[in-house]
Amino acid sequence: MSTQPPLLLALDLAGTFAFGLNGALTAVRAARLDVVGVVSLGMITALGGGVVRDVLIGAVPPATFVDWRYFALAAGGGLLAFAFSRRLGRLDMPITVLDAIGLSTFAVIGASKALSYGLGIGPALALGVVTGVGGGTIRDALVLQIPSVLRSDLYAIPALVAAGITVAAVKADLYALPSALLAAGACFVIRMLGVRYNLNAPRPPGTAAEDDPPGGGR
Repeated sequence: MSTQPPLLLALDLAGTFAFGLNGALTAVRAARLDVVGVVSLGMITALGGGVVRDVLIGAVPPATFVDWRYFALAAGGGLLAFAFSRRLGRLDMPITVLDAIGLSTFAVIGASKALSYGLGIGPALALGVVTGVGGGTIRDALVLQIPSVLRSDLYAIPALVAAGITVAAVKADLYALPSALLAAGACFVIRMLGVRYNLNAPRPPGTAAEDDPPGGGR
């Protein structure tokens, strides 16, 4: 079972559920899948980033295979999305808020865990981002879409900010619950500003921003 502080653990579990819900809803919209496909893609979204991170740093078995709550919440989010996809489709903003909480928490946990396994600053930053966006990237690839992290709103950048604050706090021997919440809060605010004002990372000259789909999500 997880040894995280209770508040971070609660946010981590909430993020897992939100990613399962968000990922399954995205699968419903993007492809005509049965219940197995929808729930599977929801679980991949919720768990994929953490599994990739743990495999890369040599944490065997991955944390999501040890604590049953992660699997249960990811599957529960996927089943809920399948059963109530029409109604939940109208709740884009609440789901996006939960998604941003998950992104923020995952980025912090990913970076701190990478450092705890002796990795350097660069790999820790990369794995913080991978933990946050990896599951959605795998899901989009499976439904033959350009990963949303590469084309819509601010997503990877807020995760990188959270990972950067986390790494700085660890290196300064200041990493604790307050600094973790600060890092997660910075990611959350930047992400939601991107959603609210339709902000995007810089694009190649001549690229039409209006070609992007509205809103956020993984």
